[in-house]
Amino acid sequence: MNGKVKLKICGMRDEANIREIAALQPHYMGFIFFAGSPRYVGDDFKIVDLPEGTERVGVFVNEKVEIIKDKATKHKLTHIQLHGKESVLECEDIRRSGLKVIKAFSIDETFDFAVTVPYEDVADFFLVDTKGKYHGGNGKVFNWEILQSYNEKVPFFLSGGLSPENVEQIKILKRMNLHALDVNSGAEVYPGFKSTEKIKRIMEVLDY
Repeated sequence: MNGKVKLKICGMRDEANIREIAALQPHYMGFIFFAGSPRYVGDDFKIVDLPEGTERVGVFVNEKVEIIKDKATKHKLTHIQLHGKESVLECEDIRRSGLKVIKAFSIDETFDFAVTVPYEDVADFFLVDTKGKYHGGNGKVFNWEILQSYNEKVPFFLSGGLSPENVEQIKILKRMNLHALDVNSGAEVYPGFKSTEKIKRIMEVLDY
């Protein structure tokens, strides 16, 4: 970790809840534009004004690049998080449009980090998450020791069941190229609605 690890709160969609969490000034806030997710923002969603230092991340799964670009313009997204089987060329296309790319990979005991290598030149960040039923937000922590096989050329977001109860354990990754923690289901009241108190507790552990 180069300096203090950053914090991303993902799966936001309720206007009042977005305002509450935004007031805590996380570095990133994520909005899921995938209809198959229980945290899907819906068709009529509009992002409220966020603090200047909070970046807007749009999460997509196997979406057409032109639709991603349209959503990015409409919602003033700065980062695009790709959770599907997006190709290297698609990532490159998105990045050329001026957006930062976060390419996600679902991790289990059999994961081979060789699959990340082709994306090293077309992604600003990788995101490692627990492989499960959903494309993110499964609420389960994977074995972080698997990350020892990663070459760390691209800084990464750590996701997968992060909560006030386990976030302190990231200290075992302190020598790695960890850019940010991605908090979703581990700090929820119900899907799409985050607990302000849980986020505050996570921030206290991280010394924000």
